Amino acid sequence: MKRIVAVALYTIALCCFVGLGGVAVAAEKFPVKPIIFIVPLEAGSSADMGARVLAEKLQTILGQPVVITNKPGGGSSIGNREIFNAKPDGYTIGMSTAAIFMNKLQGLLPFDHNDLTVIGSYLSWSPGIIATTKSKQPFNTIQEVIAAAKARPGDIVLSTGSVGQVWWVAAMDFLKKTGLQFNVVPQTASSAATLLQVAGGHADIGITDITTSKSQIDAGNVKALAMLSEKRLPNYPNVPTMKELGVDAATLSTHLALAPPNLPADIRDILLKAFEKAVTDPGFTEWTNKNNGIPNFQSPEQTVKWLNDQVDIYREIMGNAGILKK
Repeated sequence: MKRIVAVALYTIALCCFVGLGGVAVAAEKFPVKPIIFIVPLEAGSSADMGARVLAEKLQTILGQPVVITNKPGGGSSIGNREIFNAKPDGYTIGMSTAAIFMNKLQGLLPFDHNDLTVIGSYLSWSPGIIATTKSKQPFNTIQEVIAAAKARPGDIVLSTGSVGQVWWVAAMDFLKKTGLQFNVVPQTASSAATLLQVAGGHADIGITDITTSKSQIDAGNVKALAMLSEKRLPNYPNVPTMKELGVDAATLSTHLALAPPNLPADIRDILLKAFEKAVTDPGFTEWTNKNNGIPNFQSPEQTVKWLNDQVDIYREIMGNAGILKK
């Protein structure tokens, strides 16, 4: 009888051990299926392009497909909401920008970056001022734009991103710093939509990223007039910054990777290690530099601090525009 009991207890203990071991092995095997990577902006935007390069690196490291899913609209709030509401199992992650806290300031979402799992930041962009070559009075320099805006306040059509989106903030900052008046036409999406408006001659100028604009610049449909950056871009050495011209207007859009709240620590750590390896990969750095981006790897803690530091800056701009809700 004692022998039977002992064997039974041994069997139970062995099953428990195997069961616990199975859990550990399952965690170590993450991921075992494709990962969805949500981009809250349209295909063809700089955010989309950078995310696709990052996804390629991640899937090589993780051994599973990382599938880009574009969810544009609502100043990124649609995509940001999908990331927040996704199951916290590591199989749905995504990217965002300062829009992750701007959505909350606008009252579009009840959460911000502090409520999600921040994986880290991976690159930054600065916008440029582009002009169409198809208008009756094409602009060849930013000085010509400024002179025309002073002579005809509100007459020049300026296209930019959707209200509350980062490039829209850049446009508002530009207007404030120059004191000029334009006919500002925000788009429902981001950089690609702005580029189409300018390239088609529907807008005289636009504030958007140069990376998205490259094909139309090369085709001669638009011209790069100035950069809203700290310094000139290596690929456009003849394009001045507004700071060089005495206007202290510069905007930096940092892209970060996010996961839903309450992501298990073991899965989070796997994603963090893969993310750092992908972002610091020489190939990713080379692509970023080639496409006028700024390599910008930051840890989760550094990324959260950067975002928190930006909130007051954006709050003032959004307050002046009358869209601040919180």
